[in-house]
Amino acid sequence: MNLPNCFDPVIVTVDIQERLVPSMYNPDEIVARASVLLRGAAELGVRVIATEQYPKGLGNTIPAIAETFVPEKSCVVAKTSFSVFGEEKFREALSQMRPHSLIFCGMETHVCVLQSVFDALEAGYPVIIAADAVSSRKESEKLLALETARQAGAWVLSTESILFALLKNSLNPAFKAVSKLIK
Repeated sequence: MNLPNCFDPVIVTVDIQERLVPSMYNPDEIVARASVLLRGAAELGVRVIATEQYPKGLGNTIPAIAETFVPEKSCVVAKTSFSVFGEEKFREALSQMRPHSLIFCGMETHVCVLQSVFDALEAGYPVIIAADAVSSRKESEKLLALETARQAGAWVLSTESILFALLKNSLNPAFKAVSKLIK
């Protein structure tokens, strides 16, 4: 069984927001791993779409994540739909980027991430979830959602596995920079 085409992905960062992060299970670790994923993505030139669920109430993307965004390779989309696909601006941004696969990180795993994964799979995208860069309020909700996503056809991997899949080999010009992020 082969990993989905990682040559031209988009990372979807779901709702890593100021008022949401503190209520998550293990928030510091999740933010750290999402930051590593996004910094590695920046080194590799991977595009990012970040979403913010009702930012008026939940705030914006936290600075530790927002500072990883490369302006010409990323955009931020406000949403009220739980699935990112329920937001027209997200679908428009995705359509313009035309990725071969989607990589998800963010929160909450059992609500917005899972519904987005279902819609991405339904739309025909190969999906990878960064298991160590997603969270829910309860660990049990996260674990159940990851298993459900896996059964639906998503790949569930660690941030490190994803970054090495994107690198392909040690001859990649970004290898040293990405390796430093992981250590």
